[in-house]
Amino acid sequence: MTRGAGRAMGAAWVLTVSVISAAPLLLEPEVFLEKYGYLHQDGQAPNAVALRSAVCTFQWLSRLPVTGELDGATLRQMSTPRCGVSDEGSQQIWAQRVNAVFTGEGGSRRRRRRSALRAEKWYKRHLTYQMVNWPRHLSLGSVQLAVRAAFQLWSNVSGLVFQEAPEGPADIRLAFYEGDHNDGASNAFDGPGGTLAHAFLPRRGEAHFDRAERWTLNGHKGHNLFMVTAHEIGHTLGLEHSPVRHALMSPYYRKLGRRLLLSWDDIIAVQQLYGKPVGDHPVRLPAQVLHATLQEWEFTELHNERRTAGQPLYCRGVFDAITMDQNRTVLVFRGSVYWTVSADGDVSGPLALRQRWADLPLAIEAASFSPLDSKWYFFKGKRMWRYAGNTLDPGFPRQSSDLGLPRHPDCAFYYAPLGHMVIVKGSRYSVLNLRSLHQEPYYPRRLADWTGVPQGTNGALTRPDGRLYLFREQRFWRFDPVKVRVTGEGQWAKDLSWTGCSGAPRSNNIL
Repeated sequence: MTRGAGRAMGAAWVLTVSVISAAPLLLEPEVFLEKYGYLHQDGQAPNAVALRSAVCTFQWLSRLPVTGELDGATLRQMSTPRCGVSDEGSQQIWAQRVNAVFTGEGGSRRRRRRSALRAEKWYKRHLTYQMVNWPRHLSLGSVQLAVRAAFQLWSNVSGLVFQEAPEGPADIRLAFYEGDHNDGASNAFDGPGGTLAHAFLPRRGEAHFDRAERWTLNGHKGHNLFMVTAHEIGHTLGLEHSPVRHALMSPYYRKLGRRLLLSWDDIIAVQQLYGKPVGDHPVRLPAQVLHATLQEWEFTELHNERRTAGQPLYCRGVFDAITMDQNRTVLVFRGSVYWTVSADGDVSGPLALRQRWADLPLAIEAASFSPLDSKWYFFKGKRMWRYAGNTLDPGFPRQSSDLGLPRHPDCAFYYAPLGHMVIVKGSRYSVLNLRSLHQEPYYPRRLADWTGVPQGTNGALTRPDGRLYLFREQRFWRFDPVKVRVTGEGQWAKDLSWTGCSGAPRSNNIL
């Protein structure tokens, strides 16, 4: 593509994205199509036929209606976080795999790849792996267990055996990086959103993860490290992206839900390379069993970290929600547990979330205590729970849509100047009347009303001086309701003593 043509075409397409797409597109559409193997970089601007063909192929792999047009659904899909491995060749390889099933050739048929220089598969069945590092806000023990489970997912359905080699050398290495990490400019990580991870096909045996992403293990806010790791392991074994709905090897990572973790296409793909497991009967672990196991692992590790590190794990920079009750006790929520920080700065926890609020789900996305009615409000997915003390109010949980509220909110907080609860989601915010339990008229509105407040905040609370504090990852923003703008920001674990983290020591064994 010529520089001039690229700029002209990009400008026109970016305008389309800003009007149609629900989320900002990190790459111009033609740049996106080139990066992920739909357009070849031959120095010439793509013509209309090539662009339409590329869009059709992308829509096919993304399970969208194949129109060849850059409609809203296509642009939104392009803005969704995904795997950084190119999709080039996936359509042809998938067709060969399905044809092999019907012709009965199975694993005897060698799969053609897009580059003859790349090995098709490992020529041994016993592989070792090593974790080079891990996310700072996750405990080493729980990450090791999740990674082990991700490898076992593939060994359960194939003839492969995996063994961890902590000291190396190892066949497969897992590592977290930021930005450019010597993989080439096209593989540089782009921070939150966009490309979450990428991997290299057999023989190089590496999987890299964006260190700047928010990684989680048990399905609450962030990207599930187990699911992303299992996907990237598939690439290190030689698997391409799959167009099959709910396939683990889809270029857009699955969530950890109720479905089986591997689709029929995932299993056929790995068995065509490495054969069936001993006994010829694949073991398929139900997702809900793994989800409960990850919850148990994390809860145990949180307690272990408290004893060994001498500080709450949330002080390393991530939590799901934060609020403050009528006694000025701060509550910090993460996954299935929470901590309390008294007005004097004493920290208690981690405590089991469901032991105090029995009917809540395993993890929440937003929480707020309202001084207006002395009630607790919790949000997860498309529902809202309301508690008087520890007792769930009659008629709850309620559907968020019935209240006029968005699903999967970023955060919620009671805002005294309005006398209502504010719920933030992306670039917009809603206002819930706590007496009528309906959204106030003329909402939602754009978050730009709150001058200086960033998108993606994961918690907020109002301190006794009336100032609002909003949090995102390791940073906070202090909002002045009188001046109606942000008047300060910083690192909350270091700068805000009332979070229970100020002056706490940090481990040297993490990122």
